[in-house]
Amino acid sequence: MSGISSHVLDTARGVPAEGMQIDLYRIEGDNWAKLRTVVTNSDGRVDGALLGSAEMAVGHYELVFHFGKYLRDSAGVAAPFLDLVPIRFGVVDVAAHYHVPLLISPFGYTTYRGS
Repeated sequence: MSGISSHVLDTARGVPAEGMQIDLYRIEGDNWAKLRTVVTNSDGRVDGALLGSAEMAVGHYELVFHFGKYLRDSAGVAAPFLDLVPIRFGVVDVAAHYHVPLLISPFGYTTYRGS
């Protein structure tokens, strides 16, 4: 598999983060192009790739996770500490797989390049 993928786990509740909106942008200098908006499924994953290898280009991308809305909607947190969580990363090989998982809790998050 190649392209860009993601999944989100709610580590505070011990469940996949179902229903979280994720926006994908390509960044070229000062220009941001919104490529896709998706919502995580019951497994906290996106159905299919966020971006396939045929659509990718070498450069910078940003995933924006709508964390605050997820917490308000699913966990009943009225005023979340974190709202939008942006993760910017570089693509150097369009034939490679870039998996960007997000582990969340109400007051923090962790990410890494997954497989």
